[in-house]
Amino acid sequence: MSKSQYETYETYEAYGPRAARGPAVRELPGRARVGEAAALPRQGAGAPPEDRAREHGSPDLRTRDEDGGPGGRGARRRRARGAERPESAVRRLLPQALVVAFLAGGTSAFVAEDKAIELSVDGRPRTLHTFADDVGELLAEEGVRVGAHDMIAPAPDTELTSGDEVAVRYGRPVRLTLDGQSRQVWTTAHTVEGALAQLGVRAEGAYLSVSRSQRIGRAGLALDVRTERAVTVMADGRTRLVRTNAATVREAVEEAGITLRGQDVLSVPGDSFPRDGQTVTVLRVTGRREVREEQIPFPAVRVADATLFEGTEVVTEPGRPGLRRTFYYVRTVNGVRQRPRPERSELVRAPRTQVVKVGTRPRPDSVHDADHLDWHALAVCESGGRPDAVDPSGTYGGLYQFDTRTWHGLGGTGRPQDASAQEQTFRAKKLYVRQGASPWPHCGARLRG
Repeated sequence: MSKSQYETYETYEAYGPRAARGPAVRELPGRARVGEAAALPRQGAGAPPEDRAREHGSPDLRTRDEDGGPGGRGARRRRARGAERPESAVRRLLPQALVVAFLAGGTSAFVAEDKAIELSVDGRPRTLHTFADDVGELLAEEGVRVGAHDMIAPAPDTELTSGDEVAVRYGRPVRLTLDGQSRQVWTTAHTVEGALAQLGVRAEGAYLSVSRSQRIGRAGLALDVRTERAVTVMADGRTRLVRTNAATVREAVEEAGITLRGQDVLSVPGDSFPRDGQTVTVLRVTGRREVREEQIPFPAVRVADATLFEGTEVVTEPGRPGLRRTFYYVRTVNGVRQRPRPERSELVRAPRTQVVKVGTRPRPDSVHDADHLDWHALAVCESGGRPDAVDPSGTYGGLYQFDTRTWHGLGGTGRPQDASAQEQTFRAKKLYVRQGASPWPHCGARLRG
């Protein structure tokens, strides 16, 4: 073989099928190589001593016997074989040279199909030789299983040529909670920082639940990311702008340097997630309790009474309102008093029912219909029978204790106690015709004896 053919054969020996390799092919007779002639009889300096001596006419050359001398039969046979050696050697080496040439051609074909590929699986590169036609066949040969979330570059149906690079990156599940919203995503990155860059998540100034350099295994991990947001906090007449990655509105308010005290509340739920651009108002709340007493109206019962003229009503049992005590809670928000909120109440006194008698007797047509009544008994009961009598308060006067308003309504003038007894009795009869005995609730019964 030539040098290039021999190197090709050596490559085939290393990477071709074992069935095409063997010592019979590699170790040729006489160590001859394809393209090189078989060894010929040596001449000149390479000839046997006796030939050199004969050519130079050496005087020491003597004929030897058959046992090996130079003139013997052994020497003659050797010389005869030497004369025939070139032609016979070529005949013997020709079949072997043809076999070697055939195998060398097959080796070239196998070497042409063999490809050197660099395969990187999840960041671990290695160089291998393959007869696969495309990327998918190569991965199948190497036992590399891929799923829907894995990355293969180039595509599985891409044809392979020697020197190509094939990369496989396994997908990793990540339970991502981004600004309070949770979802599951897939990434082929090996670290949290790489995953954030691959997912397009702005990590500058953000809070991360794990380190950026944390490696992501095939089983994945849970990652909580809170990006930086701008929140405006209004409290105590001041406005503060804070940039925060807090998890709750209450934390953002505290980062603004505002302390919530007592009953203070926020305009949005304190445990809610703060949004970018959100405005939060702090409501300063104070509260106190108040007690109020409220009257309960009393009910009234009306009872018909035939002894009283129609339209006349007499209260026989006066009613009394009840009393209820109510406890209120009053809040003041940012200095503004809110509507009181009732908390509880208790009954202090129950109301008492009022009884009213309603007259059903027809009215008399004139005062003469009242002449038969005992007006003297009524006067004695009301004033002791004295026309100029006045009650201690100075409100009522005369025989029948008129008040000034009633007296004038009956046609009287001045004060009733200044009128004569006859006029007072006349005015009393007119009052009786209008209202019956109701103007004299305690002494009216004396009119009938």
